[in-house]
Amino acid sequence: MSPLETLHALVAAARAAGADSADALLARSASLSVARRLGRIEHLERAESFDMGLRVFIGQHQAIVSTSDPSPRAFAALAERAVAMARVVPEDPFTGLPAAPDGLVAADFDLFDATEPTAEELIARAATAEEAALAVAGVTNSEGAEAGWSRTDIALVASNGFAGHYQRSGHSLSATALAGSGTGMERDYDYSSVVHLADLGDAATLGRHAGERAVARLNPTRPKTARLPVVFDPRVAGSLLGHLAGAINGAAVARGTSFLRDRLGQRVMPAGTMVYDDPTRRRGLRSRPFDGEGMAGQKRAIIEDGVLTTWVLDWRSARQLGLASTGHASRGTSSAPSPSTTNLWLAAGTMTPKALMADIREGLYVTEMIGMGVNGITGDYSRGAAGFMIRDGQLAEAVSEVTIAGNLKDMLLRLHAADDLEFKRGTDAPTLRIDDMTLAGA
Repeated sequence: MSPLETLHALVAAARAAGADSADALLARSASLSVARRLGRIEHLERAESFDMGLRVFIGQHQAIVSTSDPSPRAFAALAERAVAMARVVPEDPFTGLPAAPDGLVAADFDLFDATEPTAEELIARAATAEEAALAVAGVTNSEGAEAGWSRTDIALVASNGFAGHYQRSGHSLSATALAGSGTGMERDYDYSSVVHLADLGDAATLGRHAGERAVARLNPTRPKTARLPVVFDPRVAGSLLGHLAGAINGAAVARGTSFLRDRLGQRVMPAGTMVYDDPTRRRGLRSRPFDGEGMAGQKRAIIEDGVLTTWVLDWRSARQLGLASTGHASRGTSSAPSPSTTNLWLAAGTMTPKALMADIREGLYVTEMIGMGVNGITGDYSRGAAGFMIRDGQLAEAVSEVTIAGNLKDMLLRLHAADDLEFKRGTDAPTLRIDDMTLAGA
């Protein structure tokens, strides 16, 4: 049976067992990964998995069961168990399927690359990356290099008439280098994660970058406590968008646990700033033709000209807020949907990173963040950091063991973006500058 035929049969079994409505999700995957360190293969694994989840509703009572058995012979018993569970769980006034299915987006997502590498090809990529890192002057050791491939099938069928299926592929490569010796050792990394092999970063370049970054971090100092401009490297700038995503998550807003809960329709970033979420982006790391409830996605300006325009909603959080889903339901086979962003990015500015820092007499350039000291209710922000001092507009000595602090409401309003946006992580931002932050150091 095809994935859709399998799920149709499972939903039919649920209805026959007494469910008022139901949906079923199938996730099937295969992966191959290799890890190499100092010329030796430390890990070589091929994995395959199959999971299927059934969600049933009796009135506004919901229950979820999952299985790894695709045999239709087991569907009746699985459905009966789910229905029995739904009859005894508490009522949830906000649960339920969408009233009617969305039509699937007619777009070329280009999410599947049929290229399946051999173990030997992955080993060769990892070897090239690690050897390039070790060849950098000052690199003294390696934490290894890893290469991987994956293929995933996702299918969803619901009793409201929705049926959808898609495949996606993934190719990845990473390397981590160590520089220095003894207690003065420093580490850094580089990686590439893409949908199509043709887009994967060059292994030798990636390894060299990992080595050069590790060497640049040697002999860090700990600057004195001060208030100064902080510039976030693109590798960590996306974390600020992550905090924004948490604050506009419909579930947090409905609970009243978001520092932006009363800011819809108001300015939360500087004029001209744009933040987009787009599940339809071609070859996007988080693209998909439908969400976990069968809703079609669309590109949205979450922040438009600095103004917060929408929450990120699934149907449950939307009903709590008296709104409609924005098509952002995310789920697993054994869990209920919850809202989550897809391809999220902050649009590039007009200045180069060099120009963005040119007038900074003394500041901090952050390349690594440590810890999660963020209060989602108040927006208070305090995280460990490492990177480089900025002196007269130029990167200077390496620094570590510092903390940067502020409040996200104020930080977002003072944010300025450079022009170096790259789509590498799923949540992406260019180099970002925020003035007047607290640096806690020596």
